[in-house]
Amino acid sequence: MDRSQIIFTFLAVTILSGCKSYYIPVDHFRSHFANVDKDHLRIAKTRGPAGIITEYEANQIDTIKCTTKNGKEIVLRNGPSIETRITTADGKRTILYFDRLYASNDTLIGYRSRILGLPKRIPMTEIIKVEVQDGNKNYHYVEGGK
Repeated sequence: MDRSQIIFTFLAVTILSGCKSYYIPVDHFRSHFANVDKDHLRIAKTRGPAGIITEYEANQIDTIKCTTKNGKEIVLRNGPSIETRITTADGKRTILYFDRLYASNDTLIGYRSRILGLPKRIPMTEIIKVEVQDGNKNYHYVEGGK
């Protein structure tokens, strides 16, 4: 194996192992957001890949209880690079940042982007699958944030 093959193999293994998906049972997910509404958000400050600090409203959830595909329970620390894939009854999948999720009545509200402030609304009753993963994006909370 030459040097370029070793580097490629290392990068491929790192990328593939760094994006593990975990699952949150739908009922647990729904109950998790029962008390996370617009009135209970905080101001988070993150530094992105370009070094720019962004402020936005975020939920106050510190940890996320999930399971692996084999059913093993794990706890994932919430952060600005945690992505949530929501699958609805019609088969549509929506990716939202976990720290930007909150509920209003029976509707989950979240954001696909840190820059564009357009919320995505999903009725809780239509959610059939919830997956989370650390997208390994270069976003980090900074002082004054979480």
